[in-house]
Amino acid sequence: MVALLLAFSVLSACGSKKEGAATASPSPSAAATATGNPADVIATYKEGGKITRAEFDSFINVNKMFSPQLAQFMTDPAFQQDMLKQMVTFRVLSAKADDKVKADADKQVTEQMKAITDYFGKQEGGMDKQLKDNGIELKDIESLMKMSFYTMGSMESKITDKAVQDSYNEQAAAHAFDIATVSHILISLKDAATQKDLRTKDEALARAKEVKGKLDKGGDFAALAKEYSDDPGSKDAGGTYKDADINQWVPEFKEAASTLPLNKISDPVESSFGYHVMKVESRSTKQLDDTLKTQIKSQLAEKSLSEFAEKEYPNLIETNNLPKPEASPAPAASPAASPAASPAASPAASPAAK
Repeated sequence: MVALLLAFSVLSACGSKKEGAATASPSPSAAATATGNPADVIATYKEGGKITRAEFDSFINVNKMFSPQLAQFMTDPAFQQDMLKQMVTFRVLSAKADDKVKADADKQVTEQMKAITDYFGKQEGGMDKQLKDNGIELKDIESLMKMSFYTMGSMESKITDKAVQDSYNEQAAAHAFDIATVSHILISLKDAATQKDLRTKDEALARAKEVKGKLDKGGDFAALAKEYSDDPGSKDAGGTYKDADINQWVPEFKEAASTLPLNKISDPVESSFGYHVMKVESRSTKQLDDTLKTQIKSQLAEKSLSEFAEKEYPNLIETNNLPKPEASPAPAASPAASPAASPAASPAASPAAK
């Protein structure tokens, strides 16, 4: 499934369920919360803010549309409380966005709405079915997106260049931005597509040693990769990953990419995928370019948003009529949004990756 261009982040998890809780998942079209009058006020917050049942259900159901797995948590009081925290946080902070932030955000929202409607329009039943199944309207999606973009735009506008530079320096020192150009030939134990056994570990090691022997005698790496490698992500590119983030790779491959002598053919390196014959062509640290600045600024804004939600939210709420968790609540997911997030293809698709 192609990655949607989402203007807001949905909960990646609601935490583990309480022991003894029901495990059956409701239908994705199930109501988000217990039934009630749509006009009922379920929460109020400072400066005259209020949230009705209809508004709250819409907020949850839009999130559920993009992450159907959330359906199983809809009646969980801890989940509902966490969603209320997110909703109030977004409302309060988005109201503080200035005209420039709003103008920039509105342009992005228009782009995102087109991407979303185009995507769901191609699914069975089209966009209308998705909206009906989740009990929402198109304006509900646009409203939440605006709220999210306004919030994040406002938070990011407060991040200074010095804060970005300091964060870069700290993360770079922890090797978060290490990159390498690595060529490898994978002799896998299983078929990448079917996960059926291809060979035993001993057979894979013997084949890897055969490949290394040919390379040591001057064999062409790209040609041998095309002939021998079981990594579909690199075999037709000479076995090469150019300027790749080493942190995406499984530990054994990452360690080898970080420490092997440059431009030397390695002995077979074992990982959970099999054996890799590797050649590291270069290693460096990703520079603080505009793309990375934007990424770090978003990280810092998300952190500020999470801190606001944890520290300021309790002081904002005046009344809260939602059910309260009977036991300790599940770990709350961050309310942080990620404007115009466009998830890249999963690195898990590559045997070299996690």
